[in-house]
Amino acid sequence: MTTPELISSTPRSPIEPVLRIDGDDLEQRIALASATDTCKGMFCNGLFQAVQRTQGPAGLEAFKAAAMGRKFVDFFNYPIADFLPLAWAAAELLGGGTEPEALEKGIRSLGRQATDDFLGTAVGKTLLMLAGSDPRRMMNSLASGYKTAVSYGTRSVTWKTPQQCVFSMRRDFMPHPYHEGVLFQVLTAIGGKQVKVTGRRVGLLDTDYEISWS
Repeated sequence: MTTPELISSTPRSPIEPVLRIDGDDLEQRIALASATDTCKGMFCNGLFQAVQRTQGPAGLEAFKAAAMGRKFVDFFNYPIADFLPLAWAAAELLGGGTEPEALEKGIRSLGRQATDDFLGTAVGKTLLMLAGSDPRRMMNSLASGYKTAVSYGTRSVTWKTPQQCVFSMRRDFMPHPYHEGVLFQVLTAIGGKQVKVTGRRVGLLDTDYEISWS
């Protein structure tokens, strides 16, 4: 059996500075967010679950300290500006450090966690049911799925072949490795084989994802 693979966006274009735990990349994303840019609490709770699963009790306690004791309700909306620093802190723990490659690994893992959390909801289960085992149908429905989870951004799909498309995200606050993890996980969840997802960042909050499967 062929194992599905996730291919990240390398090499980088000049417009793509490396991701950083501290510094311009995170700070700029937070600065561009408004009070109406929100995500569901289940994604915040998913950070705790991911850390606990991979780092155990000690890692979870460290992350709780970074979160300053905050608690979240799955279906309440929370500012993305609050989620971002928590996601970076979780990614550092999951990836094993602050180096760019470690951070990208951690953020990509969080994208997979977020997909599992979303697909477990009533909306996610409906999306799976409607898509069946058809990745093309899933990709055509995915933009509407995002709208139920976050308040910001626009997403669209352009088809190159029946098994290859470009999924464009505009004004999305999460970095491209996160959504590489999301898109890979959602397509493999419906049985996609040899799934490849490559993000090409075209702006700080804008990315085009080349996606294919067999």
